[in-house]
Amino acid sequence: MAFKIKFWGTRGTVACPGPNHLAFGGNTSCVEVAMGGRRVIFDLGTGVRNLGKWFMRKQMREATILMSHTHWDHIHGFPFFQPAFAEGNNFRIMAGHLDTGLKIQNVLAGQMTHPFFPVPIDIMKAQIDFVDFRAGDSFGIANDIKVRTAPLNHPDGATGYRLEYQGKSLCYITDTEHTPGKPDQRILGLIEGADLMIYDSTYTDHEFPAKRGWGHSTWQEGMRLARAANVKRLAIFHHDPDHEDHFMEEIEAAALAAWQGCFVSRDNMRVNLI
Repeated sequence: MAFKIKFWGTRGTVACPGPNHLAFGGNTSCVEVAMGGRRVIFDLGTGVRNLGKWFMRKQMREATILMSHTHWDHIHGFPFFQPAFAEGNNFRIMAGHLDTGLKIQNVLAGQMTHPFFPVPIDIMKAQIDFVDFRAGDSFGIANDIKVRTAPLNHPDGATGYRLEYQGKSLCYITDTEHTPGKPDQRILGLIEGADLMIYDSTYTDHEFPAKRGWGHSTWQEGMRLARAANVKRLAIFHHDPDHEDHFMEEIEAAALAAWQGCFVSRDNMRVNLI
């Protein structure tokens, strides 16, 4: 059965529409995964708005949404996700990073309260189930999709994911900060032998020292992890909004020169695992 991935939003930190971000895109994190007749969505950044419009056109009525975390750039698309307002649709939203007594339902509802947003979450007519778990847990989706998780090093916490379906595997690893020279063993254990890893590549190794403590990593570290764990392909993801198209082209050229097993993700890019 098909294992298809579409990148609806590949930018990190803040949406950045404009003429200098046309080639790689300006929408924040949202990745759709189609496995047979089921769909998993990673994160609810601004890219989920266009995904929602596509769902409405195709009459797609259900999906499981796996949240890396709930910083603004990963949740701001949720109030504009049209299928959530349509009666008869069903969504399950899951998060594993909230260990302070908060619940994912409360966090998503909170951004839709006065004075931040004009209408409350209660206006959504779809059936939405909110599920909190602990990063490190494993669970299944519709029996034939296995999910493994691991905690990531990020302010307020974040969760990395591994999806396994029909002998193929995809890892979604964002947002996370590495320690130079000390590969994250939790990530290595999660991504071992994966067919594709989508990795937080906000900075370059040159930029990283000035950004320590901000919770992000580099495409070079993603490559080091991928090679150490025998990952087949690396998707460079979560681009810094200050990295305009000309700079992203330089990253792409340098990354491909270092390893042909990588690519730079773009808004609306499609990838199939076959």
